[in-house]
Amino acid sequence: MDLTPRGYHVDATTWFYLSLLLIMAVFFRFHRVWSLRNADVVLLLSASPGLLLVQSGIQRTFGFVWLFVVTAIFLVRLLLDGLFQRRPHTTQNLNPAGMGFLCGAAFLLLTLHAMSKPLPDATQQTSQRADDIITRTDRTEAGPTAEDAAPIDSGPTAAVIAAPINMMFSDLAPRVMAMTAHLAVILGLLFVGRRLFGDLQLGLAMATFYLLIPCTAYDVGEFNHVLPAALIVWAFVAYKRPVISGSLMGLACGTLFFPLFLVPLWTVFYGRKQGARFLLAMTLVFAGLLGSYVLTSAGADSFWRQTIGTFRLTVLAFEGTGAGAGFWGEGQYASPYRIPVIVGYFLMLAALTIWPRKKNVEHLIAHSAALIVGTQFWYPQQGGVYLLWYLPILLMAVFRPRIAHLENTVPTSDTATVKSLRGDHTGPPNRRTTTGRLHRVQLFR
Repeated sequence: MDLTPRGYHVDATTWFYLSLLLIMAVFFRFHRVWSLRNADVVLLLSASPGLLLVQSGIQRTFGFVWLFVVTAIFLVRLLLDGLFQRRPHTTQNLNPAGMGFLCGAAFLLLTLHAMSKPLPDATQQTSQRADDIITRTDRTEAGPTAEDAAPIDSGPTAAVIAAPINMMFSDLAPRVMAMTAHLAVILGLLFVGRRLFGDLQLGLAMATFYLLIPCTAYDVGEFNHVLPAALIVWAFVAYKRPVISGSLMGLACGTLFFPLFLVPLWTVFYGRKQGARFLLAMTLVFAGLLGSYVLTSAGADSFWRQTIGTFRLTVLAFEGTGAGAGFWGEGQYASPYRIPVIVGYFLMLAALTIWPRKKNVEHLIAHSAALIVGTQFWYPQQGGVYLLWYLPILLMAVFRPRIAHLENTVPTSDTATVKSLRGDHTGPPNRRTTTGRLHRVQLFR
């Protein structure tokens, strides 16, 4: 049964132009052109032309250079995030009801796009590994497969989460997996807006922007790329409970390699006691994920090969050749030049982990996004194209108001209240009691 309308097809270029118009109409502040919000909107949209050049195969090298330049600007923007002290509570050009309708419509269009678009090899391989868990099939004796040649190899988390989806949806499971991961990101952004930023409308704006931006549509079927970002977003939602956030981070570390670089930052954020709980929960969850290989192992040797195969350092080697090599394998750009880039990245990791000594959630959001963005510069397999790794956290850094009061202490209430700074006014009206009478006060910017 074909669930998509006949003849439904939106190519990448058309999607870019439609998304550009919708995002500019909803999020661009026309009454204040020179503003940080407008600069962020333009910067987020500027990555799409580079993705188009890379995916089309026309001027591929120029596309990677374009992405590297835009990614470098992303990194500078995140490193300077703490200097933007004035973060007024800005509204969008569409009311909440219209925003909710647009968010739902965009999710429906992405679902149709996922149903009609060919699935990536990595998602199909993850679905096959999930079937192996259900049927307890050991494929390690079959020798090298296409999975070994894949540029991105996911850990056990993706297959474990995909297993129940495969049981329920059978042939549609890979596409349902992809949209479930996107739905997890959307719900996580909504909860971030409500619980961290103190405004559900900000969460709705982030979710709508995530669905409208072209890179989401371009890689709509990339379950392995979206899942770690979704888990990290939910770790932010549960930041007040280090055991839960540590468990989610352990799941994220069992997907791809880059969440591992966030562990030192999050541990320092929590401090000594809560950091120990965070690490313990993360370690136990990761060990449990490795234990899931028992279900697909015929013996001890097979289990050992699968466990060692989780830590595939070959994809991080200094060889960058082939069709999927990316920037470092495009002709004149030799891989040894990645060595100073990697050294600079680890110096940045150490600096962001140590400074500032007392961190709040503002630092955690911006620095986490910066560490993920930084991996794009030295990753040999098409580094720069994996915007979905950091896009949700980057949107959190772009849309957040001032939340400097949110630290690693556990507040008495589950819902965070955003403190209004002098000169930063919020849109909703307040009620104050003065001499026994209620007065409605409308705040203006």
